[in-house]
Amino acid sequence: MSQLNEHIIELQEKLQTLLKAYRQVQKENQRLETELNSMKQLQASNNAALSVLEQKLAAARMSTGNWDPEEKLKLQKKIDTYLKEIDKCLALLHA
Repeated sequence: MSQLNEHIIELQEKLQTLLKAYRQVQKENQRLETELNSMKQLQASNNAALSVLEQKLAAARMSTGNWDPEEKLKLQKKIDTYLKEIDKCLALLHA
């Protein structure tokens, strides 16, 4: 009977050790999730800032009049895409 009690006590100690490790892992997981969310927000903010800067750069390039033929073609395609989208929207509004 003494041996059985010793095994039970040993199992309880191991269980307590595992529970402690589990709680630590949970805390670390929560910390990492919080950090991930923070990084996602920072990335979204940086992407928005980048988009604004790209628009400003495009506007600055247009104002200088120094057009690279490739850039001019890209801009023309982008404008054509916007015009098609506007036409689709207008058609939906009139339908």
